[in-house]
Amino acid sequence: MATQTTGLASWRNLDQVLGADCLRIASYNIHRCVGSDGLMDASRVARVIAELNCDTVGLQEVDNRPEGGHDSMQLDFIAAVTGMTPIAGHTIIRHEGHYGNALLTRRPILSVQQHDLSYRSREPRGALDVALDVEDEIVRVIVMHLGLMPAERRYQVQKMLTLLRDLPVEQTVVVLGDINEWLPLGRPLRWLHGIFGHAPAERSFPARLPLFALDRVWVRPRHNLLAFETHRSADSRIASDHLPVKAIIAAGPHPTPHQRAVHDVIAHPAAQRRAAEQPAEI
Repeated sequence: MATQTTGLASWRNLDQVLGADCLRIASYNIHRCVGSDGLMDASRVARVIAELNCDTVGLQEVDNRPEGGHDSMQLDFIAAVTGMTPIAGHTIIRHEGHYGNALLTRRPILSVQQHDLSYRSREPRGALDVALDVEDEIVRVIVMHLGLMPAERRYQVQKMLTLLRDLPVEQTVVVLGDINEWLPLGRPLRWLHGIFGHAPAERSFPARLPLFALDRVWVRPRHNLLAFETHRSADSRIASDHLPVKAIIAAGPHPTPHQRAVHDVIAHPAAQRRAAEQPAEI
């Protein structure tokens, strides 16, 4: 599957020059903190999250049971280590603990909603819907983990589209997560592309040798997505069966002139050359 990042800038270069008015956000299926070596290690996952240098991270497959030490109290432990505020969006609730989606953030939290995406007798699924204050701009972040069966994913995406169509068009909306869609032309992908525009696709699964772009970030309006990449490091290749993906997003209805100018210079070599040829201001 080819990487599709046309028109986007380098994450590292853009991160260095843009300020706190841009959201730095990631999606990470942590697989209950069970790595590709079969070991459960929440400390390792926390290190990967710290490497991301994001202020907000959507998580899937978080296991937060009270027994068994910090590796079982995963969300609380990771939040404490990274210094982020945790928001649980658990979809499986048992007496021994909770399991499902979550959000970690350093941004002020304005509201939290849960949306049930469960399909028939399949494993319960849901979406965690959080409004964040990003430098006085409201950004709606929706974390989801779609099902394994094609009919299940179609049902879940249709429910999400109904919700998304009712959101104010001027509000920045970010939908991210593990979509479990293996086919690049699958209907759930086409439906989401139809409302958001094409999301970049970078291989993120399996972590040791990524072959499939299962982890995605969609943004509305689409031009607010400034950078996107899969995060690859020694720890990320072993901490989970998925690699995390991350994006830089302008928070307002439109990127500011400064954000757009910086993005264009970094994303387009010709613009970069033209900028370098301009006489320096005195």
